[in-house]
Amino acid sequence: MNKDYENSVHKWGRIWMVSALMIIVSVPVFFCIINDSWPDISKVISGLIGVAPLFWTVCAIEVVTYAPMLGNAGTYLGFVTGNLTNIKVPCALNALEAADIKSGTEEGEIISTIAIASSSITTTLIIIVGVILLIPLTPILESPVLKPAFDSILPALFGGLGVVYISKNYKVAIAPMLSMIILFVLVPSLASAVGIMVPVASIISIVTARILYKKEKI
Repeated sequence: MNKDYENSVHKWGRIWMVSALMIIVSVPVFFCIINDSWPDISKVISGLIGVAPLFWTVCAIEVVTYAPMLGNAGTYLGFVTGNLTNIKVPCALNALEAADIKSGTEEGEIISTIAIASSSITTTLIIIVGVILLIPLTPILESPVLKPAFDSILPALFGGLGVVYISKNYKVAIAPMLSMIILFVLVPSLASAVGIMVPVASIISIVTARILYKKEKI
């Protein structure tokens, strides 16, 4: 990969990551200044102690898991715009699949970056339209008739992607699939921490692939 391009990606990626963090933090600070009302620091710290370790863990896991798939630029862009698991990663993987290009290559980084950028722009436009039409569409969106459809959006999305990748090498996919199904059936509460289970399934997949490779099954 071109060294100048790579350095530029890291430079601007860091700038935008820090800028996004400052903007996010500035919103509550701004309201505190305007209203001259500040939270009790001890309560803020006690609240962070309960939730921060989980978010830090998930964040570290997502970087390690997704960065090799998305590439440098795609990783920076994805983490700045957010919603990787639900939108950005599926878009990038689908684009790589459509272009018949492997992740981790120069072409793969370009494709995944374009896919994530297009997804971010599309999501932003949809949010703008949604905010404008929120009040008129509220009765329709909250209709009991449409609720099952909205509840099935993510399963349908990942189901469609899953079929494509599982069918490519079902021998490797069987072990992590069965492991996760059994685990979530036995411990339903893990559904709220599904991000942590992604690397667990990845490790199972890697170990399974290694064993099958050694036995010349794949």
